[in-house]
Amino acid sequence: MPELNGRPVTVDELQTLALANYGSFTSMRVDDGRVRGLSLHLERLVRDSKILFGSELDIGHVRELIRRVTPVDGSTTIRVTVFDPSTDLGHPDLASEPQILVTQRPAGALPLPPLAVRSTLYTRDVPEVKSVGLFATLHHRRAARLKGYDDALFVDDEGVISEGGTWNIGFFDGSQVIWPNAGALPGVTMRLLQRLHEHRTRRVTLPDVGTMRAAFATNAAIGVRAITRIDDTGFPADHPVLGILRKEYMNLPGEPV
Repeated sequence: MPELNGRPVTVDELQTLALANYGSFTSMRVDDGRVRGLSLHLERLVRDSKILFGSELDIGHVRELIRRVTPVDGSTTIRVTVFDPSTDLGHPDLASEPQILVTQRPAGALPLPPLAVRSTLYTRDVPEVKSVGLFATLHHRRAARLKGYDDALFVDDEGVISEGGTWNIGFFDGSQVIWPNAGALPGVTMRLLQRLHEHRTRRVTLPDVGTMRAAFATNAAIGVRAITRIDDTGFPADHPVLGILRKEYMNLPGEPV
């Protein structure tokens, strides 16, 4: 059962979230009560709350709310959504008292199957915030899937690659890992891998894709997931660098909730 501030959420409160669609969230995989990059997830919630509501969050309280719905053992996915149930469409400037909604769903087995992605012209609004507004993400994902792909990869009008709808993208150019630096949401899994593995961040365009040896997607739910096709360019699903990155990430000790 979803909880708002540690109690069952009401239909009216969820209706506000659905209709106003204004807020932020973070999703984390919990394995046996521990989360890789928990501090980064909490930092994200604090940062986004300041941007969207001009308000501070009590991180100790957030952790307590997460613990309430987290199993002691096994794996689960926890989503923490920050929104103000009093948000008014005509006066969003008055939304200044964010509340904490915590939901739980089963965690998938890792690693997940490879992705085939289709480049799509789209630049997210306020890309530094992990917002609850997922209309464009789902619209472009749907369009890509109707064309036989698994998901959409966002590029600008110059073909510069930024990210996927709910994941960051990385490449291996034959000598090192490359992360695109074009205005993507700084994902927690990407940031952890950047600490663990030597890399470069640089501008990556669609013509550059053909020079890469491997491609992969990252987020907290999927870890490191192989990308085997970007438009008409194929990549191996079992490139050694993917195994190295997965091992480094999975060996990272999680922080207790």
